[in-house]
Amino acid sequence: MIEDQGPASVAKSLGTPAAANEWEKDVLTRLAFAAITEQRRARRWNTFFKFAIIAYVVTVSLISLPDGWLDFGGDEQHTALVDVSGVISSQSDASADRIVRGLRAAFADEQTQGVILRVNSPGGSPVQAGYIYDEILRLRALHPKIPLYAVITDVCASGGYYIAAAADRIYADKASVVGSIGVIMSGFGFVDAMKTLGVERRALTAGKNKSLLDPFSPMRDDEVEHIRGMLANIHKQFVDVVRRGRGDRIKDDEQLFNGLIWTGQQSVALGLVDELASAGHVAREVIRAETVVDFTQQRGLLDRLAHRFGTSLGKSLALQSGVGDLQIR
Repeated sequence: MIEDQGPASVAKSLGTPAAANEWEKDVLTRLAFAAITEQRRARRWNTFFKFAIIAYVVTVSLISLPDGWLDFGGDEQHTALVDVSGVISSQSDASADRIVRGLRAAFADEQTQGVILRVNSPGGSPVQAGYIYDEILRLRALHPKIPLYAVITDVCASGGYYIAAAADRIYADKASVVGSIGVIMSGFGFVDAMKTLGVERRALTAGKNKSLLDPFSPMRDDEVEHIRGMLANIHKQFVDVVRRGRGDRIKDDEQLFNGLIWTGQQSVALGLVDELASAGHVAREVIRAETVVDFTQQRGLLDRLAHRFGTSLGKSLALQSGVGDLQIR
């Protein structure tokens, strides 16, 4: 049998009113401390959630800020640096939008003594390269006292060189890869594979050439002639840009424009490059402002995630369409 353990029973067992009072005080004290402990715990969780919310808001705010919001040159005269790194395309780190924003910020800074365009690119979109080239010419005309020098690191080929040709002077390392002045459009054909598999191609079009370069149909002579003419036109634009940018410094040799590549050392002799030097040397010895401030526009977290998704989707669509990329490389 379980006995009643309430206050009266306990007081009775204790035998005196004083003992009962002591027991009640002890219970009340314990309850009070328990309440205080619970309040402290609640305040700690409340503080934690407040900090978590603040951290979330700050993180989202930072992610939402535009590229380059932290760029500043300070009060010291400096050399401004803008990187052209990787394939030149509208969705890459070397997109015209990103490069142009960096260049505009570099030229606009009052302490900029000169701009270095550091190029490490195999080429890419002729349109994106053209946008950057035209903006360099505009900025140079708008800021005639600020020189712009292109410095080649590992590779400056095709579209990369298209951009570099807009600079006042071009520098490279002796082992840099330079050139590849040409245009290419590539893809695949699956006509024989479809015959082997017994697959029939069904494509209905309004317009004779709407299925131009369809990878599942044989190529026609008139298609090839048209595409070659288009590539030749873009190639001429490229050659004219290089000749205009390099002037009398470039050798009068058609071999320079047939897609070949050379080392930086060979490129000096050919007139594709002016001197062998690094970005640090150019800042220190040519611009005379050894402090270098990077104005390259960085991609935000949300932008990087969207880029990854967009690139995957784009590749999937490209594989389905079969149309090759047009690149100057």
